[in-house]
Amino acid sequence: MDTPNAFGLSELWAQADLIIRSVAILLVGMSVVSWYLILSKGLRLLSTRRHGDVVEQFWHAATLDEGLRLLSTRAADAPCERLAHQAAAAHTHYTRHAEGSTLGGTLDTGEFVTRALRRSIADATARLESGLTVLASIGSTAPFVGLFGTVWGIYHALTSISLSGMASIDKVAGPVGEALIMTAFGLFVAIPAVLAYNGFNRANRVELSELDGFAHDLHAYFTTGSRIAVAAPATQQRGAGKPVRPITEVA
Repeated sequence: MDTPNAFGLSELWAQADLIIRSVAILLVGMSVVSWYLILSKGLRLLSTRRHGDVVEQFWHAATLDEGLRLLSTRAADAPCERLAHQAAAAHTHYTRHAEGSTLGGTLDTGEFVTRALRRSIADATARLESGLTVLASIGSTAPFVGLFGTVWGIYHALTSISLSGMASIDKVAGPVGEALIMTAFGLFVAIPAVLAYNGFNRANRVELSELDGFAHDLHAYFTTGSRIAVAAPATQQRGAGKPVRPITEVA
């Protein structure tokens, strides 16, 4: 007949005291929160990458309204879509309400649009960084929470030895097993959180860099009526076909 495994999780949980159980529950909660953030931010990152060349298609639209409709359809609620709509709304508001005798008339179009773009980028930055502080906190504290469980397990083992008067394996196996499991569990929680934090930080920097470039193009378009031209590589210039007609009208 099979003997019960003294190192099984159920046996360790049954013989664990309140401190070890509290540490285990805390680590489980931290793991659930970190994986929720990892999955939700990972899905958002995948949806952002699926937008692909929607920004370039926006510039290839015949009119501004058509480009904005394209962004609303292909990249709804994406940072680039919100940025374009806020810039267009700011330009429209300025052209309708700015007069020389009013406070708004003291601002030029470029400064007014710049403020709208900055607000939009600041909002996008806050959205992208949401939850990263929690991931960083879990990644940095989970090993120490597990280490506390380890220390308490060793203390529990030493207490059992002192009470029994002998260092037999049946007295120390359970507490030492608790200690080892707490150490491993702390690392299991911390490592994915740290890797995800670093990965999302890099992805956010890339996305914000692209958003900043889009903001510069929008600013140039709404202040001069034309997007800043980017010189193509020589190989593309020699083999380029007829370009798609870009946006030519400011609403």
